[in-house]
Amino acid sequence: MPLQNILPYTQSARDLSRTLRKNMTQCENLLWERIKKKQLKTQFFRQFPILDYVVDFYSKEIGLAIEIDGSSHNNMFLEDSHRQERIEKLGVKFIRFNNDEIISNIEDVLKRLSDEIKLMVEL
Repeated sequence: MPLQNILPYTQSARDLSRTLRKNMTQCENLLWERIKKKQLKTQFFRQFPILDYVVDFYSKEIGLAIEIDGSSHNNMFLEDSHRQERIEKLGVKFIRFNNDEIISNIEDVLKRLSDEIKLMVEL
């Protein structure tokens, strides 16, 4: 499904995204260093506002959102799934990783991301 080039977002999500960019977690920084500047052949933006939410990373080119689930996501399954469902209705695909995956096996995370990007580009 072709994506809109511009996704809707609220002013509060935009403001929050700016704050989050200045205060990225260790895992977000680790992944960002490996995906910025089109290192995976697609451009990602960090702390990207969509609707009234902020996704950790987003590629406009292919419509892929990357979420890193840390301890702040514990006990938030319903909220996270509702948020993801609303954003997916806009044509955005999600891929999720947890902090442990980023810290202990970043190469596997990058491989999975690369594989997903290749699949999405081929569509």
